[in-house]
Amino acid sequence: MYGSGNQPIIVLKEGTERSKDKEAQFNNIAAAKAVADTIRSTLGPKGMDKMLVDTIGDVVVTNDGVTILKEIDVQHPAAKMVVEVAKTQDDECGDGTTTAVVLAGELLKQSESLIDSNVHPTVITNGFKLASIKAIELLKEISVKTDDKIIKRVAITALTGKSVGGEDEHLSDLVIKAAKAVMDEGKVNVDNIKIEKKVGGVIKDTYMVEGIVIDKERVHPRMPKKVENAKIALLACPMEIKKTEMDAQISITDPASMAAFLAEEEATLKKMVDTIKAAGANVVLCQKGVDDLAQHYMAKQGIFGARRLKQTDLEALAKATGGKIIGNISEVTAKDLGNAKLVEERSIGTEEMTFITGCVNPKAVSLVLRGGTEHVMDEVERAIHDAIRVVGITIEDGKVVAGAGAPEIELALRISEYASSVGGREQLAIEAFAKALEIIPWTISENAGIDSIDTIIKLKTAHEKKGKDGRYYGLDLDTGEAVDMLKKNVVEPLRVKTQAITSATEVANMILRIDDVIASRRAAPMNPMGDPSMGGPGMGGMGGMM
Repeated sequence: MYGSGNQPIIVLKEGTERSKDKEAQFNNIAAAKAVADTIRSTLGPKGMDKMLVDTIGDVVVTNDGVTILKEIDVQHPAAKMVVEVAKTQDDECGDGTTTAVVLAGELLKQSESLIDSNVHPTVITNGFKLASIKAIELLKEISVKTDDKIIKRVAITALTGKSVGGEDEHLSDLVIKAAKAVMDEGKVNVDNIKIEKKVGGVIKDTYMVEGIVIDKERVHPRMPKKVENAKIALLACPMEIKKTEMDAQISITDPASMAAFLAEEEATLKKMVDTIKAAGANVVLCQKGVDDLAQHYMAKQGIFGARRLKQTDLEALAKATGGKIIGNISEVTAKDLGNAKLVEERSIGTEEMTFITGCVNPKAVSLVLRGGTEHVMDEVERAIHDAIRVVGITIEDGKVVAGAGAPEIELALRISEYASSVGGREQLAIEAFAKALEIIPWTISENAGIDSIDTIIKLKTAHEKKGKDGRYYGLDLDTGEAVDMLKKNVVEPLRVKTQAITSATEVANMILRIDDVIASRRAAPMNPMGDPSMGGPGMGGMGGMM
């Protein structure tokens, strides 16, 4: 800043970096485009995978957009805003994360030439907003209602391109069955689907359990391996002698007193087991520890017990069995117990797991995943999670659109026509929005090794010549031709597309409206003496973004 006589007035601290106007806008656009380009090659059924290696050497192999963006350490603030788009898309829909980020990147790329032509960013953002509202209207217009057959095709489409070893038919059946099992008041509660992974076998060995599977075994070998008509006590408290909160020592000099002390401890543990048995429980699942002596008494009483359960497992068991989580053993009653037809310890591969099945109204279910390696199973888990979310929103909304780039081409054509009716400078932004939508079929074909220019021409020709039926024509990756995707059974939920367009537009507009970036120098590490010469607090950095 300058005062009278061009005398500089220093407002910001030393070391602060500042970029303004077009420089700031182009820097932010470049960062956002870099994020989009990072995951662009993963889009579509023929998309490639990324291998991500963290600082301690852990490896993640995936083509899931949001997983890639969560794993990489993004520093640029504008790039972080684009990463948030993927996270929002994942939270809302479970799928379409790559689409949303790639579209946001392309919207910003198209806006660069407009800014260069001195079109004001406010005009561009207004045009993008109008175009996105029109796009949502058109998507609803071209959507079709669902039935059971379409819901299955949605699941298969979501699994296509993931590393599921060609088992999309088998996994889609499991996904739909699991989603319908946890429906509550018309909504699919994905949190009630528990996924357990065990290395071994092949992906086709994956199966669903109408109940809960916990990765624990019974705590004592003399306990029964199988309990029918189980009455289950869910304990959030330990079956151990409670330790005092303060440091205390007990000095015992008399052997008789020592015996009495041990006898009291033994009696306390026996009373815990007797209280549980009196309530009618024959299965105890404990979140905390179980004393060795308590294990012995439980085994004598024929009670099945497991310990060190996760809090989430205990909550899922409460939903599945109808039991209450008990915080104090002395207060347990028959009404607090959960019910299941069978509690059984089974061998999965080389390990033992506990199966709680035959619940009367299981509001929670489990999927047991099998696969050759940990990396394969991690990717299958991500694919199944996305498919469950996608099936859930399809059941909730009851609307789908064709896949394989069909809706994007239809929107691009219709929004181009709409632009001329708006007029003014906003028309330029709306036309840029329509052009940006073409990036999705362009990238899908590019990743499949098909000529992208030919693809766009074929799709546009089909959409314009086939009339109303043309709106469903997308790219057949096997032949490279434009094909009716409804007949080909390639469909996606309406919400995935509407959310992707809304989120991409919002983040593009937010980035375009930034015309000044003020970044302070990071504060130097503080030394114990606080000496500025040694990089202490006297260095005066602001330590972050303004």
